[in-house]
Amino acid sequence: MKCFYGKKMELRVFTDGGARGNPGPAAVGFLVQKEGKTVKRFAQYIGETTNNVAEYTAVIKALEWLVANSKWRIDKIVFFLDSKLVASQLNGLYKIKDYKLRNLVVKARELEREIGGNVCYRHIPREKNREADSLVNSVLDKL
Repeated sequence: MKCFYGKKMELRVFTDGGARGNPGPAAVGFLVQKEGKTVKRFAQYIGETTNNVAEYTAVIKALEWLVANSKWRIDKIVFFLDSKLVASQLNGLYKIKDYKLRNLVVKARELEREIGGNVCYRHIPREKNREADSLVNSVLDKL
C-alpha cells in the first residue's frame, strides 16, 4: 500500500525497539499522533531478544493498541520506523527468511485486517524517530 499525505484523517505512529546486546535485554516504544498531537505513549520491557524481534514487537504492540482503542474515523495509519529491514519487509519489498520474523509479520497482518487494512510503513532516519527511541531507552536504562 502506498503511503500518502493529504486531507484525509490519518494517524501517525512512531515505533522503535531495541536490545542491548543482540540478543539481550530488550524494550519497545511507540507513540501515536493524531492531527500532530500525541495521543498515546507506550514503553515496555519485553525480555531477552534480538533487535529485529524488538522492532517488530513495537509495531505489533502499537497495532494491538490501535485495535483496542481506535475511536476515530481514520482513513490511514502511517507507521514510521528507523528499521529499514522491518519497514521493507512489512511493505513486501524484502523477503522474510527467518521464521520468527515471519510469524511476527503474520501477527501484524492479522491486526492490520482488524483495523481495516489502511496501514503503511515508512522508513525514517533514526534522528527523526528520537521520541520513540527515547521511550525504549528509558526502559532499558532502568535495568
